[in-house]
Amino acid sequence: MSAVHPSDRQIIESWASGLQGPVLDAGCGPGHWTNHLHGRGLDAQGIDLVPDFIAHARSAFPGIRFRVASIDDIPEESGTFAGILSWFSTIHHDPDAIATPLGEFARILLPGGRLALGFFSGPEVEPFDHAVTRAFRWPPKALGDMLEDAGFSVVELHLRETRGERPVGTMICERRSDED
Repeated sequence: MSAVHPSDRQIIESWASGLQGPVLDAGCGPGHWTNHLHGRGLDAQGIDLVPDFIAHARSAFPGIRFRVASIDDIPEESGTFAGILSWFSTIHHDPDAIATPLGEFARILLPGGRLALGFFSGPEVEPFDHAVTRAFRWPPKALGDMLEDAGFSVVELHLRETRGERPVGTMICERRSDED
């Protein structure tokens, strides 16, 4: 976790401090955030589409549940989780496809459950080259509207612009009840 920006750690720890119940790290990559949440006493588990990431996570963090699964089709019952961490795991979804994982997050969260979503921010929805494949920047308003459409209320927005780095953001959202 030494490579994690201190403000990111503060945001995630603040989000996690209010959670009561199981937590999913959706798109967990090598599992460092899952392990961090587990270390804070949460019942955390991780999923990722990349088998090598899951193999690494299982090796590095034995005793924590990691599975190969897609955030577009999460193999969990509706209303299973109190929290979902989606740390830059939706960045590769085209704008016309991002509603799929957001809908899955809403489906598996309990009403009142909280989502922490990391993203690249920008003045408009636009693609850019990132690591292995294309990613997207989102204006906070546009991404917030997508989250609202999926059944969330955005309760916090954190933006960080650091010279020499891509602008990033984190949205903390609450899953609305079906009656809202």
